[in-house]
Amino acid sequence: MPSLISSEPESHGVEEQVTAALAAVHGFFIPEDSIMLARAPGRLDVMGGNVDYTGGAVLQGLLREAVWAACQSRSDDTVRVLNPGASCYGWTTSFEVSLSALRDEDAIQTICNAEEGSFWGRYVLGAVYFVISQFEGTGTKGLNLFLHSDLPPNKGVSSSAALTIAALKAISAAWEIPLSGVALAIAGQWVENVVAGAACGIMDQAAIVLGKDSHLLPLLCQPCLPSPAIALPDDLCIWGIDSLAPRSTTDTAYATARAAAFMGYRMLCEKEELTVIADKSSGIPRWVDARWNGYLSNLPHPEFRLRYEYWLPERLTGSEFIERYGEHLDPFTTIEPSREYPVRAAVRYATEENFRVRMVSSLLEATSWDASESCLRLIGKILYQSHHAYTECGLGSRKCDDLVERALKAGFPGAKMTGGGAGGVVAILGRASDRPILLRLAEEYALDCGAAPHLFEGSSDGADTFGIRTLQFKAGEGWVCF
Repeated sequence: MPSLISSEPESHGVEEQVTAALAAVHGFFIPEDSIMLARAPGRLDVMGGNVDYTGGAVLQGLLREAVWAACQSRSDDTVRVLNPGASCYGWTTSFEVSLSALRDEDAIQTICNAEEGSFWGRYVLGAVYFVISQFEGTGTKGLNLFLHSDLPPNKGVSSSAALTIAALKAISAAWEIPLSGVALAIAGQWVENVVAGAACGIMDQAAIVLGKDSHLLPLLCQPCLPSPAIALPDDLCIWGIDSLAPRSTTDTAYATARAAAFMGYRMLCEKEELTVIADKSSGIPRWVDARWNGYLSNLPHPEFRLRYEYWLPERLTGSEFIERYGEHLDPFTTIEPSREYPVRAAVRYATEENFRVRMVSSLLEATSWDASESCLRLIGKILYQSHHAYTECGLGSRKCDDLVERALKAGFPGAKMTGGGAGGVVAILGRASDRPILLRLAEEYALDCGAAPHLFEGSSDGADTFGIRTLQFKAGEGWVCF
């Protein structure tokens, strides 16, 4: 029978994760100069996936698995990037370019399209470009940037956002530029939207920057308004199991659901005779109106149900929308004339998921967990509702449905698909004492699928709490953290 990956918690200490990796690439860094080390964990989307781009509330946890970025300033204008772990996926493992070659987004895309398996360079070179373009006087010297990761890609746990944030944090530190907090999260979203072409909201980046070990981060994505993190009780766990169905924010299903939400927003604005204008204050292109400020999730879900649900078409082809409404108010998706879009379900999700997230956040904050079994079951039911709402938007997944049903049958109070949907990781809610049941469930799933799913358990601090560590070379010891 296949054995599970990561069924036991592992250390995420600096020495264990990084210094051994650096020893294997001796010669890449200059021993005389210090290295700036950053760490960005993956995130577990407990609730709110797909309302970050509609301005909704989300609830996010952090994983133990992470991306590490070690950066050192150079005396010339060369940028060298080394990512040995990329070879595991058949990807390019290195880049070497001059700073002058990173003149704009198109130039970076050209560099990263030159060879199959080089796409990940958009996130890293995009981070370099962001810093030199936004901070005057930087970028006169190059960089050595080394990457190490135990966060698996294409699982819906924000590996791309973690890569971007780790790179931004380490690069800015090497160039002695303060970059943290919401500004760092927004920078990460800009790189993903503008350079990498990923139609993501701010949720992933903000959670990875601002989150805390064993906490859930409530966040209102307008554009990035965090609330105090909610500590998880010792006996409450939220695990993640890979469904073995890959996930990506560039997939057709995700792009279709996102476009449908913006189509619905455009239709509602016209119905209410609301003028929509470009938001000149935003570094990331978006549109605003006088009632909802450009955020569809600001539409209260009772009002949606009463006034708009059955006015909106259940489905609408791209050609029908273009003929009737013309302009599409999302710069990061394109309307395909022959495609059908689930407009009503996408708008319903934007309003109702926002309500569900706020309800769960309130329950977690207010409940006395020494007598909370009924509350735990209520939260589980809400998670299950959220899971089914993905299917209504066209983001369902047979494998994720199977895992959710297995979890509920095993007695867990709740489970749901995470991230952008259409595959990826399933989050499972339970007590710490339920871990043996979880392992048995995962083993049975592995046996039936013929492959071992990654089991995500354990948490860690976000990029800001981890901060920047300094590594220095010591003869006989190698790179040592200070």
